[in-house]
Amino acid sequence: MEVRRHLDAVAALRITVFRDWPYLYEGDAGYESEYLEAYAASSDSVFVLAFDGDTIIGASTGLPLADDAVEFRAPFESRGLDPGRVFYFGESVLLPRYRGRGIGHAFFDHREAHAQSLGRFDTAAFCAVDRDRDDPRAPAGYRSNDAFWIKRGYARQPGMTMHLHWNETGRGEVEHALTFWLRTLEGDRRGTP
Repeated sequence: MEVRRHLDAVAALRITVFRDWPYLYEGDAGYESEYLEAYAASSDSVFVLAFDGDTIIGASTGLPLADDAVEFRAPFESRGLDPGRVFYFGESVLLPRYRGRGIGHAFFDHREAHAQSLGRFDTAAFCAVDRDRDDPRAPAGYRSNDAFWIKRGYARQPGMTMHLHWNETGRGEVEHALTFWLRTLEGDRRGTP
């Protein structure tokens, strides 16, 4: 897959963007390489890359949920949802100075179109870390992406949560809860799953 030549740049971008709130991820190049290789190895995955000249300034990924790790599939299986019908969106990471230009919408547009083109998925899904709204570590003026995701037709699924560990800046390895958001891939974009 042609994207393999960009994996190191995407890994570096993930480490940079996820270091900020709300993830506070203390990046690990080894983990990043393994994580992105799973996407590159999937024949039905998608990588959407944003460039400024020759520099990658944003990236967004997706793959069939059935091709992802068991931790990602388990909340669907426990709810009686077939992972084979779900296309999972990994991340959308974009350097701060490029935000507000419609690139985030383009990331979703391309991934949704790709999933629909495969013809066997009826649900798009992603997950986001759960943070206390009153957490003192949140930067002043921080706005979550919830309103953006809701406008695109995604609905947060309370109780449909998985737990992942990562090294958090200044705290070491911490378990984090991530809740899934779902949207049907058929019909009106603003419909609920």
